[in-house]
Amino acid sequence: MTTRSHARKSALSLPEVEEGTHFGLPSFAVRGRNFAVLTRDAHVQLHLSDADAGAALAAHPVAERLMRNGTPIGIRVPLHGIGGKDLNGLLLQAWLAKAPKRLEAERYGGGSEAGGDPRGGDALPAIGRPATAALRAEGITTLDDVAARSERGLLALHGVGPKAVAILREALAAQGRGFRD
Repeated sequence: MTTRSHARKSALSLPEVEEGTHFGLPSFAVRGRNFAVLTRDAHVQLHLSDADAGAALAAHPVAERLMRNGTPIGIRVPLHGIGGKDLNGLLLQAWLAKAPKRLEAERYGGGSEAGGDPRGGDALPAIGRPATAALRAEGITTLDDVAARSERGLLALHGVGPKAVAILREALAAQGRGFRD
């Protein structure tokens, strides 16, 4: 079970998130684009890509598809029906769906050309949004974190497939490292 307070704290912990209102409800946006709304009836509405929404619906039976004018725009999840860790992952996926690509790349994938990687050059390579979101939900944000995990353990994460693991393996090999045995 998750609280409104936890959802708010988690959303505001993401880069460049601003709290506002959307039709009188607390909402969270990145650079002016809403990605989450807390409803009066203790639900969180998350704006997700269709693929991410489908995966979230499969993983969380209490969730329901969120539609606008007959078009799917994300999911709606009761806060009492989802754990904090799962909600953190879904909020990150929603943030990734709305954040500008440049901001996403600066924060989570390879760093900027001018300023370099703010995390010291150990950033995750581009492995796709679902895989990146799955890793971040587990607290895996650098290649050091990846190297501390087994290949089998990473493949067990929802959203991380063989292609993402192959890209991670190549990035580790380029540094003379590998997965934990």
